[in-house]
Amino acid sequence: MGFFSKFRKKSPWILHYNTGGCNGCDIEILSALAPRYDIERFGMLNRGNPKQADILLVTGPVTKNCKDVLRRLYLEMAEPKVVVAMGACAHGGGIFRNFYHVENGVNNIIPVDVWIPGCAPRVEALIDGMVEAIEIWQQKSKEKEYLRDHEKVIKTLGVEDDG
Repeated sequence: MGFFSKFRKKSPWILHYNTGGCNGCDIEILSALAPRYDIERFGMLNRGNPKQADILLVTGPVTKNCKDVLRRLYLEMAEPKVVVAMGACAHGGGIFRNFYHVENGVNNIIPVDVWIPGCAPRVEALIDGMVEAIEIWQQKSKEKEYLRDHEKVIKTLGVEDDG
């Protein structure tokens, strides 16, 4: 497991989920995946399976119909995971704020690590946000690895952990 984790650190996979927006952010994501910007040069691949994904990229306002699906996708992702909210709609509902069917932001449903502002954000802002998400993900990976090693030492020594 330790051998493969070295390679995994350099290739986070993205799960993109649109919670009901206008698709403006989705067009920018497709542009980032195209050869001109090529976000894959950072090792990021877009995957459709939450069990394979490390970064959850959410676009659009969270509608009441999508709320449970978004929460389930978040819970199905393995630790460590990072959530990125892209666009004004994901931040607070955008132009759909306070509609009867909108939850007004991703952070009302799941915790968000990185915010990418704008309507629709430029591709450069998306790339900057995703690079920040990679850094947070790598930090969480290091913390998880440290805790796992700490638990092994405690079990090996048979010492009670007070903290």
